[in-house]
Amino acid sequence: MRRLSRVTAAAAAGAMLLAGCGGGTEDPADDPVTLQVFAAASLQEPFEELGEQFEAEHEDVTVEFSFAGSSTLVEQILQGAPADVFASADTKNMDKLTEAGLEAADPVDFTTNTLMIAVPAGNPAGVTDLASLTGALNLVVCAPEVPCGAATATVEEAAGLEFAPVSEEQSVTDVLNKVTSGEADAGLVYVTDVAKAGDEVEGIEFPEAQEAVNTYPITTVDDSAEPELGQEFVDLVTAEQGQETLAGYGFGGA
Repeated sequence: MRRLSRVTAAAAAGAMLLAGCGGGTEDPADDPVTLQVFAAASLQEPFEELGEQFEAEHEDVTVEFSFAGSSTLVEQILQGAPADVFASADTKNMDKLTEAGLEAADPVDFTTNTLMIAVPAGNPAGVTDLASLTGALNLVVCAPEVPCGAATATVEEAAGLEFAPVSEEQSVTDVLNKVTSGEADAGLVYVTDVAKAGDEVEGIEFPEAQEAVNTYPITTVDDSAEPELGQEFVDLVTAEQGQETLAGYGFGGA
């Protein structure tokens, strides 16, 4: 009986030691968290600013952005990419998400954007209007499946013109880069992209742009690893603070 008592005591001591070790571990709730936000390329600057605000208000939370053409992003989500939030530059690509049943909440329209002709500083090709883009120049536009490409097709039809671009890019950022680098004489981008480029480009307005105003929706993604944080980010974007930030970069109201 005495030997059994020693064994029992040793087992009890071991259990207490293990319990003590377990008590010293960090609470999983205190571990750093990464919020994955997939957003249209045109949203990069305002969303990065909002991401900094979000991180400042949420200790141990990092907002990680994936910026690209909306069609590319939604395809990645459909293939299983771990997104918590999706912000599209048009409703068409958001519809792809909802048709697949991958939205965690009803998408909310949060801003708008319109097209503008961007030319390199000094406008060496002498572009004056939309009709100028049919001349002998190097025109770059977005691919048709990208929101800015769909908008380009709409204004092209509204103006009764036919463009012959030398390149069709997968994001509006890529179009802008070709203009600022001098690879293109002109490109069709958003008003916000012209503002972002500053003195590197000149912007030319055209009336047909009002025929293709892009509406941007945002939603949380189903089976998100961080559903509550994702909704909080959506709330930030759609609330007054987010709207003021977007307006500061040239975006319109929803």
